[in-house]
Amino acid sequence: MTVSGWGNETVPPPEAARPAKPTPLLLQGQDYLFRSQPKCLDFQEQVHRLGMVDEGDGSPVPCVLVLARAADMEMNELSIALAERGIRMARIDADRSVDLPLTVYTDQPLLELDRWLLRPLLVWRRHFELTALPLEPGTLAGAYAVDQWGAVADWLSSRGDWAHVNPSRNTSHLNRLTQLADASAFGLAVPRTTVTTRPGRTRPGGGRCIVKTSGRHLLEPRPGMQHGLFPRPLETSRAGDVPESAPVIVQEYVPSDTELRVFVVGEQCLAFQVDKLDPAQLWVDPEAVRVTPVDVPSGLTDRLLALARHWRLQVAAFDLLVSGGDHVFLEVNVNCDWRWFEHRARDSRVSDAVHEWVAARFKELLGAGKGR
Repeated sequence: MTVSGWGNETVPPPEAARPAKPTPLLLQGQDYLFRSQPKCLDFQEQVHRLGMVDEGDGSPVPCVLVLARAADMEMNELSIALAERGIRMARIDADRSVDLPLTVYTDQPLLELDRWLLRPLLVWRRHFELTALPLEPGTLAGAYAVDQWGAVADWLSSRGDWAHVNPSRNTSHLNRLTQLADASAFGLAVPRTTVTTRPGRTRPGGGRCIVKTSGRHLLEPRPGMQHGLFPRPLETSRAGDVPESAPVIVQEYVPSDTELRVFVVGEQCLAFQVDKLDPAQLWVDPEAVRVTPVDVPSGLTDRLLALARHWRLQVAAFDLLVSGGDHVFLEVNVNCDWRWFEHRARDSRVSDAVHEWVAARFKELLGAGKGR
């Protein structure tokens, strides 16, 4: 129904008169909600704020700079590991960035963070999501701060006079669809895949299918409130012929014996076998998931390391299905979290490798004169 106005102008009907839009498939039945608290748990930041560390002579202190969020426990653990090695780590957390005393120099690789003058040698951006900024959504002031922080964070994450872990200039375009194409080009099996707003009409492979997000696994419509978008079976009866509000990924269902999560750290591959009954079980029922440390076949190691070099990733996690003796690539996770897998498997190999790699890279940069 339309309402005629002046001339040929057509006015849409009132909102109440429009038919209700169906809930997107990946939001149906999702009950995962994670509350992320903006509380500082970083060891180095706390001891520096309490004045328990020698302030030095005022010269710039070489450091590892992390752009993250307060709940990034991998980085909280890294802070302790680097402190044990005498390496300064500083961080800018998205959910604690409002009113942060920060000055970044453009003519030299220095920044002032609170009262400290720092010389970043290595910068790592992880989970620095603009939606985590504690701002009122939908306001001009909120939009202003998000835009400014987005520009500055992108610049810090790609600036050329310090080194980076997983440089954003290489990873910002590394979406799931690019990953699948590259993985296939490097000789890995991949599921048949379609991107569509009409999942009810689509059956890549002709059989059972899985619906996945084409974007992120976690949405944060309000700061600190994260909602999961997890893979789910495509049910024709629920999908029907109604278009989705945004394109989703539909993949053929690949029967598998088990799943692998392989962490690449530098030139190492460290793997866990993950046994679960449902694609979303990792998040919605983690206690039912069994995680076991396993070795990576040499042929698979070579391909994953080659892909990581191609994508210029230093620390990342590959998810693969083991199907009839073949390894089927699902995705690579750049902002990979490893502590949960280690906890379930009672194995700390990935943490140990990450701490050693970051410390070694820092000392390599320091020895090359980057600390001046």
